[in-house]
Amino acid sequence: MNALTAPLDRAAPAVLTTLARLIFAAVLLLYFWQAGTTKLGDGLFGIFQPSLGAYAQIFPRQMEAVGFDVSQMGLWQWAVVVAGTIAEFVLPLLVVIGLLTRLAALGMIGFVVVQSLTDIYGHNVDPGAWFDRISDGVIMDQRAFWVFMLLYLVMRGGGPLSLDALLFRNAPWAHPASRPQ
Repeated sequence: MNALTAPLDRAAPAVLTTLARLIFAAVLLLYFWQAGTTKLGDGLFGIFQPSLGAYAQIFPRQMEAVGFDVSQMGLWQWAVVVAGTIAEFVLPLLVVIGLLTRLAALGMIGFVVVQSLTDIYGHNVDPGAWFDRISDGVIMDQRAFWVFMLLYLVMRGGGPLSLDALLFRNAPWAHPASRPQ
């Protein structure tokens, strides 16, 4: 049996890491980039002057408490909104091109966790439940798959068809599958 499955075992790292990044690009890249664009303020440097919607999305209860007056928000809220907006553009791109893949995927997991908690506790989105025979729960079901895919990339890296493999092929931390034979 091992003789039959050995080719699959050898191909798995290259196929699965590449496929995980491709599926991430197909399903989530534009989702995150579109969400990021809703947070941009006007002009060339709009990323540093976030929109009202940016604050309302990230700090919904605080914004409601101050009557949606952005001037009532402090430096901390501004920094979180700007960092979150930058992360929504940069981290998905890094995952897709396979550059600093493990770190970018780990950052995306953190982002998804914070996003999910904000949705549940800030926007009162029903998280759904696991093992409920309903597979379309936005938080528990969908985001579990997102995190699983990203966790795979954290564990395996970008694979041999990534910028990581091209740039860091001989690095001591590089995955053996991405090193020259």
